[in-house]
Amino acid sequence: QVQLVESGGGLVQAGGSLRLSCAASGRTFSNAAMGWFRQAPGKERAIVAAMNSATTYYTASVKGRFTISRDNAKNTVYLQMNSLKPEDTAVYYCAARRSLGVTDVAAAYDYWGQGTQVTVSS
Repeated sequence: QVQLVESGGGLVQAGGSLRLSCAASGRTFSNAAMGWFRQAPGKERAIVAAMNSATTYYTASVKGRFTISRDNAKNTVYLQMNSLKPEDTAVYYCAARRSLGVTDVAAAYDYWGQGTQVTVSS
């Protein structure tokens, strides 16, 4: 059974940093795409960043502030978030695909974590 478990969310002041972690079990994702999505109250779930072994993707609003990375030995993907803004407040979800292609389409991801709350105060 595949499980994705996020950690690292919390409350931070604007301008601060957080690092989210997503530990995968039940399957190796070193040859698959993994990503981070977020969902703010009243809004749809949207891509933040995604990557495979060759490609990384960032939504425009986080470019230069967020970095996605992975440690294949630990089967873990990270999201380093710097210069956080109040508009980054959301529940952040880790997601993984069975296949390699990086996409910003949530429906294309096969596995999801339970989400972790990130709150940025002004």
